[in-house]
Amino acid sequence: MTRITKAVFPVAGLGTRFLPATKAMPKELLPIIDKPIVQYAVEEAIAAGITDLVFITGRNKRAVGDHFDANLELENQLAAKGKHELRDLVRNIVPRGVNCIFIRQAEPLGLGHAVLCARPAVGDAPFAVLLADDMMRGARLPTAALVEAYDRDPRSYLSVSEVSLEEVSSYGILRPGPGGTDGAQVEVAGLVEKPAPQDAPSRLASFGRYVFHPEIFDVLAALGPGAGGEIQLADAIDALAVRGRVGAIRNPSHRYDCGAKFGYLTAIVDTALEHPEYRDRFRALLADRLARTPDATPGKTG
Repeated sequence: MTRITKAVFPVAGLGTRFLPATKAMPKELLPIIDKPIVQYAVEEAIAAGITDLVFITGRNKRAVGDHFDANLELENQLAAKGKHELRDLVRNIVPRGVNCIFIRQAEPLGLGHAVLCARPAVGDAPFAVLLADDMMRGARLPTAALVEAYDRDPRSYLSVSEVSLEEVSSYGILRPGPGGTDGAQVEVAGLVEKPAPQDAPSRLASFGRYVFHPEIFDVLAALGPGAGGEIQLADAIDALAVRGRVGAIRNPSHRYDCGAKFGYLTAIVDTALEHPEYRDRFRALLADRLARTPDATPGKTG
């Protein structure tokens, strides 16, 4: 059986919800304190045994490649100033033995098309897909869980979590197969994209972590344009699910939707509260701000 060593990162989106910050800077490089969002996804993939990172980029996304590329000038300057710890931090963003591949998505034709663009680099191998907007934190992360599921039974898998009935219209929702929705692993009979609450077949939502059998490429290549005139990954997953070729694994970690401003802010706060250097001062800062009167001006002392 072929082990999963390749991961695809679709990073060609425009990030319009964060304008004007993302007018010139890719949304994937927005920082969570001192580390960009996309690096969390990359580290998750590497921890799951991934050695080939395939980035599907678009216009104005050169900075993503620059972040993961070597910067010898910066490394030499840090070393000359005796800042060896910082130099090693920059040098080891991508560990030795891990390869970065960049493919340009010439037209914004949807997530399914972005995944299909990875075919020349992935070939006939199984692969993971990670959307950097979804930041995961926890002792066990979803990509490792998905890879382990594939090792047991080679087919496609989705990472899922239960959402409220009011939220189902924002996600791809699972139509469960035999056995219902109990247990850590769920059979998938189909995937319904953003259903109305009264039409939702379950409350299990698919998020930005996947593992795919290479057969997904043929399905994507045969698809016509779906919603919005784009090639929809959800349509390809649904087609495979009808054949009994898709399973779902409940997300074992905490997910932050960093594609939304409040989710991004929450990720920053929670990360700061656990940061070994800043957590104590940050807790004190929050306590001070919360203790102020409602009309107090931030930054102004009593």
